[in-house]
Amino acid sequence: IIGGGPAGMTAGIYTARQKLKTLLITKDFGGQMAKKAVSIENYPGFEEISGLELIQLFEKHLRSHEIDIEINAVKNVKKSGDVFLLMTADRKEFKSKAVIVASGADPRPLEVEGEKEFIGKGVSYCVSCDGPLFADKTVVVIGGGNAGFEAALSLSNYAKKVYILESGEKIRAEKSIQDQVKKIAKITVIIGSVIQKIQGKTFVESIIYQEKTSKKLVTLEVQGIFVEIGSQPATSFVKDLVDFNEKDEIVVDPKTSQTRTRGLFSAGDVDDVPYKQVVIACGEGAKAAISASIYLQKNDRAQH
Repeated sequence: IIGGGPAGMTAGIYTARQKLKTLLITKDFGGQMAKKAVSIENYPGFEEISGLELIQLFEKHLRSHEIDIEINAVKNVKKSGDVFLLMTADRKEFKSKAVIVASGADPRPLEVEGEKEFIGKGVSYCVSCDGPLFADKTVVVIGGGNAGFEAALSLSNYAKKVYILESGEKIRAEKSIQDQVKKIAKITVIIGSVIQKIQGKTFVESIIYQEKTSKKLVTLEVQGIFVEIGSQPATSFVKDLVDFNEKDEIVVDPKTSQTRTRGLFSAGDVDDVPYKQVVIACGEGAKAAISASIYLQKNDRAQH
């Protein structure tokens, strides 16, 4: 299993319970959920729980089973006959009869001038990691979806002023989250604002955006920029074994979670199953694990 988010950990719990010799390889536990979800209010059994707390419960449950865990990054997956060969970043090799890709997605960059230079110097993709560093400072969140609004709510606990910039003419966040933001005076939402450039000397000092309607350039003096414009699936290591859709998500059979390569399954934010939710990722992880188990049983029978 590649990935330690909700999908990967659920898959691990399922395969371990089915007494399959299981190795889970992940850079860290929790994926986007540990970094982003300030408060989760729609996971059954918990009226409210932080992403970090839920991940810790998942990890504890996972480790209660007989499962090998390798903290590492997978760089390449190849298939030879019925066997998969996985190569990690530090050139370790593992062989496997089935693989579940649950590597999630990485934050999508803005791709504007100044972004790369100021990563870690004011530009961040993780509010829960970096938010507290901006106490009493002015910050901007790029993105007017749920993630952007949740980030702004979290930042309002530290920052003296929070802007939300949305390039579209309409806010995409759910109404309940919008209502929470409206109650906080220090948060200002600006729609129709297209980011042009990030500026500063050693650290971020300002951001320039263009007003869509007037085409006027506006400079906002800020010390922190939090990018919340979605994510891109982490799939480069399996690119030769799967098909992708227009969003670069792995195409799977929705009934079995299988990719175009036999024995290679996928689950969670990395694939083309819609509605990126924690509870859905868990369900997809379980489905991929059951499908992998059935595949292995059939393969074993065919060989004997």
